[in-house]
Amino acid sequence: MGAPPGSELRSAPRYALLIRTAKIIADGREFLCIIRDASATGLKIRLFSPLPHARDLAVELMTGDRYPVELVWHADDYAGLRFPQEIDVERLLDESRGTFPKRQIRLQIALSGVLHSGGEAVPVLFRNLSQQGACVESEKWLLMNELIRLETGVTQPLYAKVRWRSHPRYGLIFEHTFRLEELARISAPLQFAQALEEHAKPHANQPSSGEA
Repeated sequence: MGAPPGSELRSAPRYALLIRTAKIIADGREFLCIIRDASATGLKIRLFSPLPHARDLAVELMTGDRYPVELVWHADDYAGLRFPQEIDVERLLDESRGTFPKRQIRLQIALSGVLHSGGEAVPVLFRNLSQQGACVESEKWLLMNELIRLETGVTQPLYAKVRWRSHPRYGLIFEHTFRLEELARISAPLQFAQALEEHAKPHANQPSSGEA
């Protein structure tokens, strides 16, 4: 799209990054990515799914720091992003600084499933999902460190332990973690589907042709 790959990053010194996991937020929808290099003026990222058309784009790091960006080019699994204003690239690279201590990227996601606990099967709603765990809502009271099973229809059965609770919300840690590519493959279609569903909502109550 427009400039050749990498050209938007050449106006400022670049720092090559082997792997820096992040997420790109497109009109509120969150997608995993990897930052491959960075400068005060922009980023080059690797994508795991097509980048949706969006009015608002931002990149959020593992520290919770978020930067608005503009898409400059997109080729295959890579994209070049530009900051509207130059940023402190040293802060971006320093994972000891930020809104949160460095932690796994959490994807805000709407995913329903079934929770199995104590011989019961009850509905559960995911609020976020990471490689290592999730935040869920359940009307069933769960015990600290309780081992539960989750079925979602888009993943293999997930076994997890309760690490914190503030009923009806519970923080879970998985017995087996997701690989980054696996989590991206699972989450991206859900984000696209939710975006399409929300786009259709304003039209649902509009009268059809010929109605008053």
